[in-house]
Amino acid sequence: MKFTPAQHVELHGFNNLTKSLSFNMYDICYTKSREEREAYIEYIDEQYNAERLTKILTHVADIIGAHVLNVAQQDYVPQGASVTILVSEGPVVEVPEESFDESPGPLPDNVVLQLDKSHITVHTYPEFHPDEGISTFRADIDVSTCGEISPLKALNYLIHSFDTDIMTIDYKVRGFTRDKEGNKLFIDHDISSIQNYIPENVKNLFDMVDVNVYQENIYHTKCKLREFDLNNYLFGYTKDSLTTEEAQEITERLQAEMEEIFSGMTLHSGTIFEDEEEQE
Repeated sequence: MKFTPAQHVELHGFNNLTKSLSFNMYDICYTKSREEREAYIEYIDEQYNAERLTKILTHVADIIGAHVLNVAQQDYVPQGASVTILVSEGPVVEVPEESFDESPGPLPDNVVLQLDKSHITVHTYPEFHPDEGISTFRADIDVSTCGEISPLKALNYLIHSFDTDIMTIDYKVRGFTRDKEGNKLFIDHDISSIQNYIPENVKNLFDMVDVNVYQENIYHTKCKLREFDLNNYLFGYTKDSLTTEEAQEITERLQAEMEEIFSGMTLHSGTIFEDEEEQE
């Protein structure tokens, strides 16, 4: 059954579909000393502490029209933070037609939509290579809603809320609702790609790959920045202070790190298993 923005399906009771967006962003940085690494982690913890993350998620709640019921936030030692917001139906239940469009959401705007039994969470993960050199910051955001709107409408705002080199985005629809005749509906809106919810000016900055399982209502998009400027990955100094050889080595390490994260595979040759076989 196909759905279009002009076609509203009359349901039997509340819309029971659960729509979940998982947005993972990665920020990569080269830190050549322990002092630089600690300074980078301190900077990240300050930029993305629990208080600021709460503000970001509160704006997400505004975008999807949620009423905030409860907020739990926590900063961790030595680094990282978490925020969980429990939300429910907003005060206005009229659903604008554009909520069904495959198009980017607001940044943010006064969009109030019907939803209930929903939550928004974020967890941050500062991480570094044990031999120094590469530091990585990851933030995982989950937006789960019940009701008419897809949480993908919050994606545009989330992308603009973080400095990101790589993004991994998942969207799935679970459960079912029923129309007035009692027929099960396992999705209530058309979707061909998560990319259709990302503005063109943002898509132009990234290489993107889709892995979708349409029959299961599972959608997955990976994004990696196209342009590489070494100055954007050095913490506290610029590439002018490096020799040509140093700049080349750092560039290769950073690009290898980004490619591994983007592909989800370790790319270096040789593994511990090969070493173990040699020992045997």
